[in-house]
Amino acid sequence: MSLLGDLLVHNRTFVDNREYEKFETDKFPDKNLAVLACMDARLVELLPQAMGLKNGDAKLIKNAGALVTHPWGSVMRSLLVAVYELRAEEICVVAHHDCGMRAIDPARILENARERGVSEDTIVTLRAAGIDLDSWLKGFDNVQDSVRHTVATIRSHPLMPKDIPVHGLVIHPTTGQLDVLVDGYQRA
Repeated sequence: MSLLGDLLVHNRTFVDNREYEKFETDKFPDKNLAVLACMDARLVELLPQAMGLKNGDAKLIKNAGALVTHPWGSVMRSLLVAVYELRAEEICVVAHHDCGMRAIDPARILENARERGVSEDTIVTLRAAGIDLDSWLKGFDNVQDSVRHTVATIRSHPLMPKDIPVHGLVIHPTTGQLDVLVDGYQRA
């Protein structure tokens, strides 16, 4: 059976046994919190446990590196929706040590894309259209600097209310230890 098939078989059992009932909540985060975190598979269960979050406590937004790479992209939009529509009153940016986005090589990603069937013509066309693939695919060199930059981007967004604390943390992907880099209550 395929992976999708396995997932759907499990889902039928999950629904039939009403296992969803323990997760029931509404759309508003109980802790009035939005969390931007890395999509790393090690953090799926570890991050909420390490932060003491249960289902319904926070809006959890995940992407590669816990980055806001563009002030008008979907991550920033999600944070603004969390604040203005879903009652989030604080934001935590949580990156992690040993992140795959650290020193990622855009040239290697593009080479892998070519090997998977993306034509050179497509890459040339994207570049000719003004898309800076190298910058867009670039990660970061230092996780602490990355977190500080993302926090600053969120704080300085013209639509973000100035009274929203934006915290910056780094989690250890094995132990779950959280280190605070930016205390959002301390406005610089």
